[in-house]
Amino acid sequence: MDRKDLLKLLDNVQEDEKTILKDENRILIIDGLNLFLRNFAVLNYINPQGTHIGGLGGFLRSLGSLVKQIQPTAVYVIFDGIGSSLNRKSLIPEYKSGRNVNRVNANIFDHLDDENESKADQIGRLIQYLHCLPIKILSMDKVEADDIIAFLSTEMTKNEKTKAYIVSSDKDFLQLVDEHITVYAAMEKEFYTPKKVKEKYGIHPYNFLTYKVLMGDNSDKIPGIKGLGPKKLPKMFPELFEDKLCTLDDVFNIAKDNYEKHDVYCRIIMDFEKLKDSKKVMDLGNPILDFQEKELILKHIKESAFKLDIPIFIKLYNQDGLGNVLKNIEFWLRDNWNIIDRYNKAKH
Repeated sequence: MDRKDLLKLLDNVQEDEKTILKDENRILIIDGLNLFLRNFAVLNYINPQGTHIGGLGGFLRSLGSLVKQIQPTAVYVIFDGIGSSLNRKSLIPEYKSGRNVNRVNANIFDHLDDENESKADQIGRLIQYLHCLPIKILSMDKVEADDIIAFLSTEMTKNEKTKAYIVSSDKDFLQLVDEHITVYAAMEKEFYTPKKVKEKYGIHPYNFLTYKVLMGDNSDKIPGIKGLGPKKLPKMFPELFEDKLCTLDDVFNIAKDNYEKHDVYCRIIMDFEKLKDSKKVMDLGNPILDFQEKELILKHIKESAFKLDIPIFIKLYNQDGLGNVLKNIEFWLRDNWNIIDRYNKAKH
């Protein structure tokens, strides 16, 4: 079979493939900045013009791999909006402080300003590529991507025939995992189902939020309880690891009943108001969104995705000198995106 016949075959989607797509909605929801930075930090791709393209090229490669593996009927790429962390900073002023002060790819960039400029250039260019694919992009001022992803995934999976796949290395999303929502950690190449969360952490996803509040999150500058680590936690709060819901209020009551036995119980009682603020910051079951923001997301769900534009995508690809980043670019586009494009057209 020559190249022309192969491309023709990809254009003619078989009826059984269409039927599969109609039987179950599989929604791929990507934490855009998270996936971009993971690639930017580790891939040292340089184009013929001497420009670093690791974030851009790596993102596109990862995106194609995810589509091939998950075979979604719809794809969403979500980015943080301008001033996205302000709401959480009002609860914890130190939230995400100290970020962006160190280079993430010191092998390529000698100065932080140069790296930040490259990040901005590559993300801007990436948006142009994504506009050529049958996907949806969503970003809202003063709203974090986490909140949009959480609301989007829980809202869309209210339909029992819909499954959502969240792509992010952010472990906060594990609290959302259930029979309809799966989290894929790209760096680990691991799909987190309820069973996998239980195997990895010893707890059910519905107790993961309480677990995170007690442990804290160093990367986001959210403090945990001093003296309480992953090894001590099961001994002091075995209820958290049982097959039933254990809330932060339950933890407080346990601490109140045992405060004479250990300093950790006392610290939980003394710091409980701070723990409640941490819960508000971390609770993706109750994303920080107002009514109008939720309505905008719901409206976005009903809107059409971008249309597949192969000529423009290839033009951008050649202009940027991406070369062999994507092997056989035209095949990559048709093989990964034709079915999704046709599915979107059928829906709208």
